[in-house]
Amino acid sequence: MLNTASDLRQTLDHFRRSFDQFFDSYYGTPSQSSGNAGETTFSPSLESGWSDSHLHLRAILPAVDQNALKVTLNNNQLVIEGERKRPETWTRDGWTQLAYGRFQTAVTLPNGLDVDNMACRLHDGVLDISIPVSESRRPRQIQIQTGTESQQKTLGAKAQ
Repeated sequence: MLNTASDLRQTLDHFRRSFDQFFDSYYGTPSQSSGNAGETTFSPSLESGWSDSHLHLRAILPAVDQNALKVTLNNNQLVIEGERKRPETWTRDGWTQLAYGRFQTAVTLPNGLDVDNMACRLHDGVLDISIPVSESRRPRQIQIQTGTESQQKTLGAKAQ
């Protein structure tokens, strides 16, 4: 029987760590530790999508300050790195389900993007990155000719 809130917290924390270890072993990635027992390192969620003219990337970065964030381009690798800091007003005996610490993630960009005109915007804990597609790589419609149009042009050219 659980007698104190501390016992309950320890039991729930043990359950959470066991559950995390189960998924870590299933996906083949070991848990990242920041050095404090039971604390994991923050890793942002990413998503991407295309429009006719741009590649759009989005990183979910709640509680990450713009000054603690850096986006760099190295060859065709877009690197997002920074730090999500624990609030300074919290005591060391606090309890959280959130992860804190330094993070770095990289995305390999495809060829055909105009990386010189890339735009990044951080708002409401979301980093939106928009990269234009080079004009030569954008979809364009090709006119289709019918066989009779092609024959008439050929016959007209022979008659002259």
